[in-house]
Amino acid sequence: MADFYLRYYVGHKGKFGHEFLEFEFRPDGKLRYANNSNYKNDTMIRKEVSVNELVLDEVKKIIDNSDITNEDDKLWPVPDRVGRQELEIVMKDQHISFTTTKIGSLLDCKNSKDEEGLRVFYYLVQDLKCLVFSLIGLHFKIKPI
Repeated sequence: MADFYLRYYVGHKGKFGHEFLEFEFRPDGKLRYANNSNYKNDTMIRKEVSVNELVLDEVKKIIDNSDITNEDDKLWPVPDRVGRQELEIVMKDQHISFTTTKIGSLLDCKNSKDEEGLRVFYYLVQDLKCLVFSLIGLHFKIKPI
C-alpha cells in the first residue's frame, strides 16, 4: 500500500470564511474526509475510516482508467476568487499534482485552453467524490435502511 496516496481539495474564502471539502486516501489505508461550511453557522465535519486493499485498488483503477497521468495543468484556469481545486496523486513511480479554479460544469471545461485535459480532470474528480461520499455515507449511517 505504501506506493499510493491521493488528496483532493476544493474550496474558497468568502463571506462565510474558509469553506472547503477535502479528502485523502493514505498509504496505511485511512480515508480522511473534511467538509467545512460556515453557512448558517454550520460546523466542520471530519470523518476517518479504514479501507482495505480492495478499495484502494478500485481507486487506483479509477485513476488509471481516467488517463489523468497524461495531463498537464499549465493551460488550465488558475485559481481565482471563485475558488481553487487541488489534486495530488502518488502512484507507482509517479507523483503528480494539479491546481485549477473551481469547475462548476462541463461548460467551464469548454471555455478552457485545454478542454480535453480539464474534462478528464472534471470526470475523475466526480468519480472520486462519488466513491468517497458513498464510503463515508455507508460507514457512518446512523439509521440503516
